[in-house]
Amino acid sequence: MDETYIKIKGEWKYLYRAVDSKGDTLDWMLSATRSKEAAQRFFKKMLGNKHCRSPRVLNVDKAKAFPPAFEESQREKVLPTTTTLRQQKYLNNIQEQDPRFTKRRVRHSQGFQSFHTAKWTIAGYETLHMIRKGQVKNLAAKDVLGQIKFINKLFGIAA
Repeated sequence: MDETYIKIKGEWKYLYRAVDSKGDTLDWMLSATRSKEAAQRFFKKMLGNKHCRSPRVLNVDKAKAFPPAFEESQREKVLPTTTTLRQQKYLNNIQEQDPRFTKRRVRHSQGFQSFHTAKWTIAGYETLHMIRKGQVKNLAAKDVLGQIKFINKLFGIAA
C-alpha cells in the first residue's frame, strides 16, 4: 500500500493505492486528508472487495498514519490478527512505481477543478491501466487487439 499526491484546484489531495505481489492493482481511493481515518477507510474499502483475500503482510512506507490505522482495523476485525505490518521505506518498489501511469495522465491534463471530477477521471485512468496490465479475465496483458475489442464491446463502439 502507498499514497501519492494529486493536485486538485490548487490543493494537494491523496491517492491511496494497493497492489499485490504480482503488481496487480487491488484497489485505490482518493482522499482529501492523509490521516489515520483515511487509511482505515482505505483498509475497509480494499478488503471489502470480493477479489481481495486477507493479506499475510501489508507493506507500507514510513507514513505515520498507517500503524494506528492498522491497529484499529485489527481491533475492529477488518484485518485478521495474523496479518503483519511491514513499514519500511522503498521496500514496496512495485507499489512505488505503479502510480506513475496515473500521475503522468494527471500531469498532462489541464488539472482538476473539483474533487468529484478528479475521482471519476482517475477511476477511468485506473480502469484502463488495469486492462493494460491484463487484469481482465481471459485477456492477456500483451494482447492489444483483444484489449481494443474488449473496450469496444464494453462501450458498444462499432469497430
